[in-house]
Amino acid sequence: MRKILIANRGEIALRIINTCHEMGIETVAVYSEADKDSLFVKKATYAFCIGEAPVSKSYLKTDVILEIAKKEEVDGIHPGYGFNSENADFARAVKEAGITFIGPDPETIELMGDKIVSRRTMMAAGVPVVPGSEEGASTFEEASRLAELMGYPVMLKASGGGGGIGMVRCENEQALAKSYESTKARAKAYFGSEEVFIEKYIENARHVEVQIFGDHHGQIVHLFERDCSIQRRHQKVVEESPSPFLSEDGKRKMFETAFQAASAVNYKNAGTIEFIVDEKENFYFLEMNTRLQVEHPVTEQITGLDLVKWQILVARGEKLPLLQTDIRSSGHSIEFRLYAEDPKSFLPSPGKIELFEWNSFHGVRVDPGYESGSIVTPYYDPMIAKCIIHGETREDAITKASKFFNELKIEGIKTNALLFNEVLKDPEFQKGNYSTSFLTQKSFTKN
Repeated sequence: MRKILIANRGEIALRIINTCHEMGIETVAVYSEADKDSLFVKKATYAFCIGEAPVSKSYLKTDVILEIAKKEEVDGIHPGYGFNSENADFARAVKEAGITFIGPDPETIELMGDKIVSRRTMMAAGVPVVPGSEEGASTFEEASRLAELMGYPVMLKASGGGGGIGMVRCENEQALAKSYESTKARAKAYFGSEEVFIEKYIENARHVEVQIFGDHHGQIVHLFERDCSIQRRHQKVVEESPSPFLSEDGKRKMFETAFQAASAVNYKNAGTIEFIVDEKENFYFLEMNTRLQVEHPVTEQITGLDLVKWQILVARGEKLPLLQTDIRSSGHSIEFRLYAEDPKSFLPSPGKIELFEWNSFHGVRVDPGYESGSIVTPYYDPMIAKCIIHGETREDAITKASKFFNELKIEGIKTNALLFNEVLKDPEFQKGNYSTSFLTQKSFTKN
């Protein structure tokens, strides 16, 4: 590949651009009018404006993106995460245009994109899934009947959902009645389908995922696990590896199951198998993310591998660079998603970043989307940067992370950096004793 178009923005676009340039590959950035002064636009070899700020008028305009890709004679398109990254129609259109889609096959994206279909597929493959409905709940009466059979609390979920959108915990029938129609409407607006289903809610659960990779030669490997249990509104905020909760036996079983799941769909390129884990280390398939994850640097820091480079190598038909027995994990890595948001209410805080500086020392990696003087607009996800800290041990990583956030300088907008300081000082977090309800249960999110 001589030239790659990145159909995304912000820190992930810049992240992909950096690896491409290291590989001697030219890059084409596409950007909205709101992003014209962004870092990724400045760093790309070529950059083209594709429309107004709203994503429907820019980043989701497949025809315009493909027109630029053909004009620039690019060899591949990398979708990043979000936007069209898990859109099977987009991947199919890229391939039909004679351009390599840097990701899994469109058929796999389609199969795993529907939560109900993916559940059935995993069940057929012998992979344990969270107890739930095998069909969509097309009426409230059907949803209520299923919830009664499982027992409250339950999760009401959008079949086409992702990123924590379209998920509501319901404690009783009244809560289900209150959320049913609004969840269907939200699902329709975000995912184009109003289909919803019911899953049993697992108390005090951990959210653990396994990074997997497949090539076009039948080889599939895992690159260990990431614990993503610290979340707000069902969206990940802090991720770490290794998991401080799972035993070695629990990890081994999870890796074997992830391999089983990936093999069932003949998976190619980067993907993630997500599991919900109960207090006894019983784990259940949640979903398969058919793309590069936001938290992929956690895995890169413990393995010393460049996952974007692997994606490009696989996309151009090469074998995976390493066999499973050659992949090693070293130390402990924690990623913090730095957002322009109020650390108490989690509401976005757009505006101009007057100052954004940090001290770099051994074990610190920052993947920024903005710099001093940048403007965080209200049009997109307000993540400013990903801060990834690596240490020889978990205790070492926590100590380094505390130092990093104590010295971080960011002015002009509110951020969740204060929240991270509180999390790092929390005794339960330090012991690795937390679940997906950690943030909502802690007083520092309510003051």
